Amino acid sequence: MKKTKPEPALDALLEEIGDLRTCLADLADKAVGSAEAIHPLHRDSARNLVHYLALRQRDLRPLQARLAELGLSSLGRCESHVLASVDAVLNVLHRLVGRPAPAHGGPAPIGFEAGAHLLNGHTEALLGEVPVGRNVRIMVTMPSEAALDYQLVHDLLAGGMNCMRINCAHDEPGAWLRMIDHLRRAEQALQRRCKVLMDLAGPKLRTGPVAPGPKVKKVRPQRDAFGRVTAPARVWLHAPQAGTEAPSEADAVLPVGAGWLRRLAEGDRVVFEDAAGRMRRLDIVEVGAGCAWGLCASTAYFAPGVVLRREGRRGKNSRVRVGDLPPQENALLLRQGDLLLLTPDEKPGEPASFDRNGRVLTPARIGCTLPQVFADVRPGDAVWLDDGRIGGTVEKVGRAGLRVRIVRARPNGERLRADKGINLPDSLLRLPALTEQDRDDLRFIVEHADMVALSFANSVEDVEALSAEIARLGRGTPAIVLKIETRRGFDQLPSMLLAAMRGAACGVMIARGDLAVECGYERLAEVQEEMLWVCEAAHVPVIWATQVLETLAKEGIPSRAEITDAAMGHRAECVMLNKGPHILRAVQTLDDILHRMRRHQDKKRPVLRQLRLARSFAAEE
Repeated sequence: MKKTKPEPALDALLEEIGDLRTCLADLADKAVGSAEAIHPLHRDSARNLVHYLALRQRDLRPLQARLAELGLSSLGRCESHVLASVDAVLNVLHRLVGRPAPAHGGPAPIGFEAGAHLLNGHTEALLGEVPVGRNVRIMVTMPSEAALDYQLVHDLLAGGMNCMRINCAHDEPGAWLRMIDHLRRAEQALQRRCKVLMDLAGPKLRTGPVAPGPKVKKVRPQRDAFGRVTAPARVWLHAPQAGTEAPSEADAVLPVGAGWLRRLAEGDRVVFEDAAGRMRRLDIVEVGAGCAWGLCASTAYFAPGVVLRREGRRGKNSRVRVGDLPPQENALLLRQGDLLLLTPDEKPGEPASFDRNGRVLTPARIGCTLPQVFADVRPGDAVWLDDGRIGGTVEKVGRAGLRVRIVRARPNGERLRADKGINLPDSLLRLPALTEQDRDDLRFIVEHADMVALSFANSVEDVEALSAEIARLGRGTPAIVLKIETRRGFDQLPSMLLAAMRGAACGVMIARGDLAVECGYERLAEVQEEMLWVCEAAHVPVIWATQVLETLAKEGIPSRAEITDAAMGHRAECVMLNKGPHILRAVQTLDDILHRMRRHQDKKRPVLRQLRLARSFAAEE
């Protein structure tokens, strides 16, 4: 075969990709080498991760375009086998210019099949065996009822659950143990295995209490489009000493005197002047021991001290006063441009106060559960409240707290309540990796769980602190799952992965709720893609989490958008569902979606099965 003179463009490509390969290998030697810290099962994967990070430090788009023009791989799907992909391109280019491919020293690169094999092996070690009919696992967050309802756990396992998630921020060790006992019993009945992940609560940066609202209860009947009453409000009258639980169908629960209740009879009419000064009536339809049901066909406001009188009766025995009522849950109404003072105490929050002309006398204020973070906040830092519903900017940091200017809220304002999340994405918070509660919970976790999720994982030191605590307890070695839910955690993911790869198994959970708040909703798609790529390069399994099929789980009917979102979860190794009254249907729906997607997609590589649309087009021809 006659050799052709190489084109200058091919020589330039060879030189550029050759230099790229040298850079990748050198960086891996420096960053990983034969480091004893990396577990032997992950050492090749760690090198591949560093290769990928070195590759993505460059803008490869011009190079990709030139390779595509030649019909060569553009390195667009090289995550699990970076060096092998580069070598394949180099070998073809050398053939095109008529030269033998050079031999490269150092460890042999991970081949195309070996990369997929490593990821599959690490996934099976962490999340269990491959489910029948799909290669993506389903993780389900346990509701409190799972501690009392064996059948629920059994049905979830039968419906497709592969991993049970227990959130340590809820319930207590006794309930957790009953959940796991139910799972073990269901495993025996169904002859299936299911892994257990327990999620550490982590530091809770949340709003403090809000001063309670007035002690008043509003009831109103249901009406049709013409304002006609279709169903009166149901009011349950009871004697406080009766000790009975209020019925869930009651629109209002009113404590009244036992003696007055004993003289009440079915068919009585009870009239009263409500807290708004309007005359109203209750029709008594049922009387029991220490309780009675009344129906109200008009909107009414009840407050402590409102006098109820049996119509047609006179004397003091015909009247009774409504007893004490619980205060309404209060909230701070915040609009764009308002000031909010975040205080370093647990004093109940208060709304803003105004003078007669509507000028602000004192801004709204609310406490913070972890005031030590104020030392890490600077003017200009962003503040997000209640899952990003309210956004603000810190104007001043002082002894009284953070002075925050609200810059994002709905036009009519947003209500901020107690115990809502606070995100400070611009602030380098020096919070401990593990709280004292986390350390207490770990005693249970190391004995009963296969995996422990490190909430708010932000640094290598956080990973090392958890590993050290597990080693100190010495009763089990659950695999560590890095729960990435902050901007800093996203930035530090590669370093934390290398730290987690010191263990035999590890994983990553993309906690998309907090991550969207921290990084910006408009960036979430980009951020989760980057995390999927980096984890695939490390051959580390990913759990796709937060709000997957949430409307379906909570309301019984999915939205179109969340069906598409669930299908995108096929890019990960596991998809997590949160609890809800329709969780079993959500599991079954997700199982069906993942079965179907397996025939179309493998990670980010389309699988070109026979296409139905193509068949129908051919039939028309």
